[in-house]
Amino acid sequence: MPAPVLLPPTSYDHVTVQKVQGTGMTTASDILAAEEPLEIRIGYGPAAQREHRTLAITMRTPGHDFELTAGFLFTEGLVQARLDLLGLVYCPDVEKEEERENVVRAELASTLGLDLPRLERHFYTSSSCGVCGKTSIEAVHAACGPTLPATGPYVAPAVLHELPGRLRAAQELFDQTGGLHAAALFSLQGELLLLREDVGRHNALDKVIGAAFLRGEVPLHQHILLVSGRVSFELVQKAAVAGITILAAVGAPSSLAVTAAQNFGLTVCGFVRQGRYNVYSHAWRLQS
Repeated sequence: MPAPVLLPPTSYDHVTVQKVQGTGMTTASDILAAEEPLEIRIGYGPAAQREHRTLAITMRTPGHDFELTAGFLFTEGLVQARLDLLGLVYCPDVEKEEERENVVRAELASTLGLDLPRLERHFYTSSSCGVCGKTSIEAVHAACGPTLPATGPYVAPAVLHELPGRLRAAQELFDQTGGLHAAALFSLQGELLLLREDVGRHNALDKVIGAAFLRGEVPLHQHILLVSGRVSFELVQKAAVAGITILAAVGAPSSLAVTAAQNFGLTVCGFVRQGRYNVYSHAWRLQS
C-alpha cells in the first residue's frame, strides 16, 4: 500500500450547512471538494523566440497540478516523451491574486513541432460538435497511434473483485467530502500503486498518467486502471495512449467507449462491484 498523500488545504472547503432529519433542523459544519479553474499555458519555439499561449482551461480539484498538466499534454498527443517537456511552473505573471497557483505553464522542447491551427480547433471547440465516433477513434490513432500488446498481459479474474474495496479504502478526500472521482493504478496482482482524486473523472486520470509520465514509467502495459465512475470514450482514449491494457470501472461504459476499446485492443470491465462485473472487450486477458 502506498504512503498516504497529504492533501493541500486548497483541495477542500469548510462550509456551514443546515442538516434536516425528520422535521428537525440543525446547523453544522461540512467539507466540500474544492473546484477551481486551471489554465494550462505552453511555451514553445526556438530559445531566442519563445512564445507563450493558453492551451486549455479545465475545472479541477487543486492539487497535483503539474501531474494533471503533464498527463493532459501526453494523452492529447502534444508530448510523447519525457524529453519533450522541459519544465512545469506556476505562472508568476497573473493579473489577479485568485489566479495564483491556478495557471500552469509547460515549457516544451524547442525542437517540438506544433500544429497550432489543429490545437485551436481541438481545444476551443466541443468535441461533440459534428464529430462522429468513427472520426474520433481515427483521430486518436492518427495523433498518438496507441498499440497495445496482443499477447498479454494476463490477470486472474478474481483480482478485479478486490480492487474497488482497496480503492475506496485509500480515498482520503472522498471520505471527507463524498464528491470526488478517483483513478488508480494497480499491479496485475492487485497491489495499489498510485491513486489520484478530482471533481473531474478525466482530470483524475490525467493526474495518474501524468505522475507516471513524469517518472518515465509509460507505457503502462503491466498495470490495471480502476476508475470510480463510468467509462467514457475520453477515458478509453487516455488509457490507450498511456499503454494501459486493462481498464476496470465501478460504473458502466458508453457504447463508443466499448467500440474504441475493441479497436485499441483494450480490455474494459464495467460494474466491478459486489463480487461481479461484465467484460465488454478483449476478455482473453482474464485468465485463471
